[in-house]
Amino acid sequence: MRFAHVSLPGLTGPRLAVIQGEHACVVENLFEGAPRYLEELIAGGDELLLRVRAAVENGETRHPLTDVSFASAVLAPPVILAIGLNYAAHSSELGLKTDSTPTVFVLWPNSLSAHDATTTWPRSLSESVDYEAELGVIIGRPAKDVAPEDALSHVWGYTVVNDITARDIQYSEAQWSRCKSFDGFTPTGPFVVTADEIPDPQDLHIWTVLDGRTLQDASTDQMVRPVASLISHLSESATLLPGTLISTGSPGGAGYSRDPQVFLRDRSTVTVGIDGIGALTTHCRILD
Repeated sequence: MRFAHVSLPGLTGPRLAVIQGEHACVVENLFEGAPRYLEELIAGGDELLLRVRAAVENGETRHPLTDVSFASAVLAPPVILAIGLNYAAHSSELGLKTDSTPTVFVLWPNSLSAHDATTTWPRSLSESVDYEAELGVIIGRPAKDVAPEDALSHVWGYTVVNDITARDIQYSEAQWSRCKSFDGFTPTGPFVVTADEIPDPQDLHIWTVLDGRTLQDASTDQMVRPVASLISHLSESATLLPGTLISTGSPGGAGYSRDPQVFLRDRSTVTVGIDGIGALTTHCRILD
């Protein structure tokens, strides 16, 4: 199944919707006590997901996607974990070494943003802001000391993430959270696709188009550490709670490494996408 958080006239804030083709069906209208947000659906486990699946098949008011606006694919994850240097080509182009263990950092919740939203930042803070298309993994069942061969059974679904990065700040500080956690620097969505529809997360086409120019064009099979290995590694030291979002790293093609360099400009439009999951667009404004 495919889900999204959408806003419609008459709704007070975003609501979880099932996406069927070019239409959205608001989940809370399906039955009494139905979940309003993705986090509530995940907390309800397989039984609640099956109930939603059955209810939507029985028919409900559907709204054309042209009538909705999107919110972030995840609204209140317990934590947003990001993996750096997980594609060899990206590590090389940034002049950074892929370590023997994953590079892990945390993204701040204020950075979450939605499909087709506008992200703004002051020119005084950075004029070297880059794009990074990434596969987002959403945990469904608590994961602690999980073996790689069992790790994917803990995944609830997948989404698209743009890990927007202020490169000048990244290279001037010893940690990476601040340079990637400006307001709106973590667009997600527009859709979350349940894990049963993605049989192999290492067989997905991932790409970026900036102002009409394709700048990233790769496959998730190029990850240094596949999704299962990342989940296993992270679960060794901490329990991964339901709703946790893991952004699994970006392939080669970053603007920082190009000659001349390519950065997000005032009024740029950048779309990052993963075939089978969705295309996520962000509009950029730089404030003087």
